[in-house]
Amino acid sequence: MVMAATDDSGTKWEVQLRKGSLDLVILAALRGRCLYGLELLGLMQGFDSFAISEGTLYPLLDRLRRDGVVDAHWKQEGESKPRKYYQLTPLGERRLADFTQRWRNGVADIEHLLSHPGPAPLNRRVQAR
Repeated sequence: MVMAATDDSGTKWEVQLRKGSLDLVILAALRGRCLYGLELLGLMQGFDSFAISEGTLYPLLDRLRRDGVVDAHWKQEGESKPRKYYQLTPLGERRLADFTQRWRNGVADIEHLLSHPGPAPLNRRVQAR
């Protein structure tokens, strides 16, 4: 019975971690390229940690567009239905650079804590960066 509570807690933790990093993942996926929605979804589903549904992706892309970090445009290709393509704006490029630096700093801090349990002098932690 305790095991079920632990599993449920782990699942909730994983969901929160995914939610907290999806903006960075989408911006990174769009860096240097223009992708249509299902193409982006397929790319993300190739990573176990970030496999999401259309119902999660499209509202997120819409919010990123409203925030000015992603631009969207329709493109007709041959006889098929037009596709909506997404790409980073200059603000999106800057946001990606900022998120990337924050992510790397956070990962370095966590790695330090995992590798050095117990109290550590603050100046040593800062120097590790």
